[in-house]
Amino acid sequence: MLETSARLLRLLSLLQAHREWPGAELARRLGVTPRTVRRDVDRLRELGYPVNASPGTGGGYRLGAGAELPPLLLDDEEAVAVAVGLRTAAGQGIEGIGETSVRALAKLEQVLPHRLRRRVSALTDFTVPMLRPARAQVDASLLTELANACRDNERLRFDYRDHGGTVTSRSAEPHRLVCAEGRWYLVAWDLDRADWRTYRADRITPTPPHGPRFVPRTPPAEDLARYVSRGVSTRAYPTRAVVRLHTSAEEAARFVGPSDGVVEPIDAHSCLLTTGATSVEVMVIHVMLMGVDFDVVEPPELKDSLRVVRDRFSRALGEPGTVDSRFPAAPDQ
Repeated sequence: MLETSARLLRLLSLLQAHREWPGAELARRLGVTPRTVRRDVDRLRELGYPVNASPGTGGGYRLGAGAELPPLLLDDEEAVAVAVGLRTAAGQGIEGIGETSVRALAKLEQVLPHRLRRRVSALTDFTVPMLRPARAQVDASLLTELANACRDNERLRFDYRDHGGTVTSRSAEPHRLVCAEGRWYLVAWDLDRADWRTYRADRITPTPPHGPRFVPRTPPAEDLARYVSRGVSTRAYPTRAVVRLHTSAEEAARFVGPSDGVVEPIDAHSCLLTTGATSVEVMVIHVMLMGVDFDVVEPPELKDSLRVVRDRFSRALGEPGTVDSRFPAAPDQ
């Protein structure tokens, strides 16, 4: 089946590259018999590609309408998958990708057979995407440059702007790009710091020339998506905490995103959340907004802050016996 599909694609390429091919010449190019060529032409017609044939000794085969367009061999499921991918690409935080995806989708529809074109057109015409806005736009050419450096094992030189706006020069061995919630991250070995680092792609400004090539190191984790999630949600913050959520890990994943923390299952009804915040007070708000019951595993300071908040809420509700220790009650007159 794989050999037949490859031959059909090769046949389409030949038909597109030449106005008309004698059957014997196509057979010679493909390394098959003229009878096999006729069967393959019939198969292309069944798939909806217009292949015209002229009879006689001087006759041959040629593409019909759309002959100038590059041939594309996709079945129904593949065509729909490509269309869905182009529609959703706009939400991945790549600058200009929305317009580019529309152009690519228009080209895809032109080269598809009529039967597949109707399915794809229905999908695009009657679907309204509701995508989460990207947190930071990244230029597509930058992502390509970073990906090429990862692929070629080529040392990368760039200026990096941190959270506070300070710019430093970096030299790193890039390993992988990770996309999470509309943000792109580069996982790389920082040569000056002799350690693995996670860089936000939108804060990277390459400073070529790059190189030389390097021997890839063992990555910092098998699951790089989880590694990046732990870094951006926990290691990047001065205050860290572990809480036990009274819900399953599957349910927690519905409201805990990659930048909110890392969830680990305990049993069918509970899980551990490891997360970070700028302060203990902010951590209190962070865990309370989870919307489920929880127990504090660490640090002890988080329990102290929760008690302060509890007492403040009790006073706001006018509950008896909740006097603020900082302001003793006045003695009875």
